[in-house]
Amino acid sequence: METMTYAVTGRVARITLNRPERGNGLTFTTPIELAACVERANLDPSVHVIALAGNGKGFCGGYDLVASAEKVDGTLGAGPEGSPLDPAVTARNHDPAQVWDPMVDYQMMSRNVRGFMSLFHSDKPVVCKVHGFCVAGGTDLALCSDLLVIEDTAKIGYPPARVWGVPTTAVWVHRIGLEKAKRLLFTGDCLSGTEAVAWGLATECAPRADLDARFESLLERIARMPINQLVMMKLLLNQSVHAQGLAQSQLLGTVFDGIARHTPEGYAFAGRAAEAGFRTAVKERDEPFGDAGPSTFKG
Repeated sequence: METMTYAVTGRVARITLNRPERGNGLTFTTPIELAACVERANLDPSVHVIALAGNGKGFCGGYDLVASAEKVDGTLGAGPEGSPLDPAVTARNHDPAQVWDPMVDYQMMSRNVRGFMSLFHSDKPVVCKVHGFCVAGGTDLALCSDLLVIEDTAKIGYPPARVWGVPTTAVWVHRIGLEKAKRLLFTGDCLSGTEAVAWGLATECAPRADLDARFESLLERIARMPINQLVMMKLLLNQSVHAQGLAQSQLLGTVFDGIARHTPEGYAFAGRAAEAGFRTAVKERDEPFGDAGPSTFKG
């Protein structure tokens, strides 16, 4: 695998994002590998619970868009007779002089949503550990998991709500309620790990030195349960989210995400990224909000 590792220790299957040099930034391979790992764990009769974590300084900095966002020109995605070499990259950040196909964009991003949602649909519970940062597309992984254990000073949120993004998995309101979801997505603000627990987004938080122990303790308690009981509990509880219309929200979120990248403000942001670099464009987007600055974040 290119973007993660998979291992089983006792009754726990461990999926670990493994691109630390890029802040575990998401590629279009990540959701595919994630779904394959989840299925592998579900088919393993020795596994009771899945642990999701990330190597390096933080859990996940969102989509790794530095390379593609800095290449907005007439040659992006050009192939034989003008056909796209990479429809995914072309749809995500194409030359404004070319025609944007929203359904190509939807097909691309909906596949990513299905990969992230493999965590939600997993037969067995998924517990996610966040340290350092979990921003932008990285929150899709954390919020599609069943439980979240987070470092008390970690940063979690969706800054692309300010420009160039809409959360495609659309689970914020289901995790923290309508008012709190509006508070975050109307501003793009982030929560600390301590705030995430207070808001009901995370199950518990701990300082970095104690985070692994707290995470392992919860995994151990869940792993004591029979697999059949865990499967039934998860199926029972997930029905409430299905009944609230998650599938419809995700369709809208995925379509809106494409539109957000092709508004006048979206084109201006992409143009600035091409001119000054993606990190600079993100920093300039976030500075008016008083953010510390995304020196290691990708989304």
